[in-house]
Amino acid sequence: MHRSIRAITAAVMRSPVRHVVRSIVTPLDRLLFRVTRGRLKLSAPMIPSLTLFSTGAKSGERRETPLMCFPLDDGSWFVVGSNFGRPQHPAWTYNLIAHPQAEVHYRRRSTPVVARLLDADEAERTWPLLERQWPRYRDYEKTAHRDIRIFHLSPTQAGPGVG
Repeated sequence: MHRSIRAITAAVMRSPVRHVVRSIVTPLDRLLFRVTRGRLKLSAPMIPSLTLFSTGAKSGERRETPLMCFPLDDGSWFVVGSNFGRPQHPAWTYNLIAHPQAEVHYRRRSTPVVARLLDADEAERTWPLLERQWPRYRDYEKTAHRDIRIFHLSPTQAGPGVG
């Protein structure tokens, strides 16, 4: 069931409709997250997702971004800066490069993390894992005409240093 929902969602998100969906789903996801105090996310039934709290690369202000995620058995996550196949990297990726200490809200739990941008070889080895969850995800590189950034978010013992 989840696999077929993900396949359908993936196909829609590769189509031109993705730009309309993006402009509706992302703000609704943020609103639902706030209103329910993190209990519900619109995207959760379709795909594993988290809310990333990072520090703005230029502003230094706390930023909140709902993201699809790839949870790993060790309690860490991969997040991908696909930006729905748009040509520019999403702002949150610049934030993590400038300030790798962040916080993740996943399944009602907040976890301080440190973000690490995967190098080209690591990204190449990671794509097959990502595409098992999200079929043909790497196709976004074709529409974006750029290498898509992949980050590994690892839990830390220290505070998040965000905000």
